[in-house]
Amino acid sequence: MAYSAEHPMMSAKQRIEFAIEVFVRGHSAVKSRTHPYEVDRFGSVWVMRDAPRKQSRHYRKEEWIAFGLDPHSVDAIARAHTRGQFFVCALLADGEPDAPLREAYKTLGYRLIATEGFFVHDLTRVPRRPSPASIERVQDAGMAAALAKMTRTRPIPPGMLSDDASFRQYVALDAGEIVGRVRSVDAIHATWCADMYVMPAHRRRGIGQSLLARMLRDDRVRASKCSVLTASHIGGMLYPRVGYQRVGTLFMFAPRKPS
Repeated sequence: MAYSAEHPMMSAKQRIEFAIEVFVRGHSAVKSRTHPYEVDRFGSVWVMRDAPRKQSRHYRKEEWIAFGLDPHSVDAIARAHTRGQFFVCALLADGEPDAPLREAYKTLGYRLIATEGFFVHDLTRVPRRPSPASIERVQDAGMAAALAKMTRTRPIPPGMLSDDASFRQYVALDAGEIVGRVRSVDAIHATWCADMYVMPAHRRRGIGQSLLARMLRDDRVRASKCSVLTASHIGGMLYPRVGYQRVGTLFMFAPRKPS
């Protein structure tokens, strides 16, 4: 049976599993802008990685995603199917003790490289936040070029600037200067929020909340079931202010030994 984040019979575990698939598919879509980044699944373990390349040295590190699975099984699956270097993102539901997970991966020869909060917004209530900056969606080539110059990336292609595009980029403008940004990506009837950033000199003014509120309202209009994101400790203090709920923590482990 296909579930959505709002399905009345969905358990807490199933909601997290749905949010993980949103994360996997949305994150892969973002990383595919430079080279196709594929999604695959081996049993209950997801993997995100580059599509085949001509030279193995050009592969980016694979990302293996596991929830509620024995670390030994995750390690065995990743090593059996990897094309090169990888790390494991093991998700724990909010409130679960993390010491056993940390110790298990340490015993397997992994080191913890980072932790991130895992957040979901059900879009039932989206606040309106006044902002000292103008919040706009990027829908013309000039703004796309200005954003690309700021981020030192390729401009958003024209096909992704239309009203019905699956990729939506928002910017905050102060006196015509881009001072903040965030993007939303469609993924299995939900949305993945990525690359939230406000320039240091413009923080603590409500710009980040205003960007998110605008994005979330548009997500809801597009019938998104929920918005999913991961966040650092600092970011984790911002997102609940606009209604995101922390449902878990991603522990990112890298193998110490060559795979």
